[in-house]
Amino acid sequence: MLKTAAQEQLLPGTSLQDKWDFAQQAGYDAVELRGKGDFHFASRLDELKQARKDGVVMPTVCVDMLHFFGAFDEDRRRDALAQMKSQLTVIAEVGGLGAQTPASYGMFSRRLPPFEPPRSEAEDRDVLLAGLAELGEHARREGVTLFLEPLNRYEDHMVNRLEQAADLIRAVGLDSVKIGVDSYHMNIEEADPAAAILAHADVIGHAQVSDSNRFQPGAGHLDWPAWLGALHAIGYDGCLALECRLTGDPAEAVRSVPAFLQRSGA
Repeated sequence: MLKTAAQEQLLPGTSLQDKWDFAQQAGYDAVELRGKGDFHFASRLDELKQARKDGVVMPTVCVDMLHFFGAFDEDRRRDALAQMKSQLTVIAEVGGLGAQTPASYGMFSRRLPPFEPPRSEAEDRDVLLAGLAELGEHARREGVTLFLEPLNRYEDHMVNRLEQAADLIRAVGLDSVKIGVDSYHMNIEEADPAAAILAHADVIGHAQVSDSNRFQPGAGHLDWPAWLGALHAIGYDGCLALECRLTGDPAEAVRSVPAFLQRSGA
């Protein structure tokens, strides 16, 4: 059986306990948290500890910040690293598995003017390796994992495909750094998404799902049997975390996903 999670902002309810009640009724196995910037996630520690006591299953947090560890500006880069360490610490304190982040989001795209970033590819690589090593060491100490998410070419100019993430992760050489795959970005960037999953099975640690149009699975044209079949083939046993926009009635859209994925992955 596939395990599914829904990100907290997609679930109706005013508290994590309310959201968890809905999620369970809809067939989900967990809630994926969102880690906002300015150390907001750390300010929720008491709330998260109480939710855990009340039985809410929260294995992962997805970063929701304005800048990331691959930023061009050194001060923003250091701030992003500090915030990600905080998020890794918090998810560890509530018994979770790890935190997912891209290298950057919306910072630069080689596909849009001015086309050439202010940092060379070699400099990008140095920054990414240093950041992943620092975050990976922190994750290792906390007993959790950092999941690096490749984004599509319009949202990040550095890490778009699984092979690029895998190359960085293997160079860092820490088991506490893995790839967090995302079906939407893979649909844009991978010539063969299923083959990419099979090729980099050893460094895949988490998976997020949305369809080809960024709506909920089933609302687009992604080849779900192939994508899910590849995850099954590599023995992925984590949750498929719903990260998407919603079309149609929001509650019904969220409710439709677990059954759809079960049918598609059968």
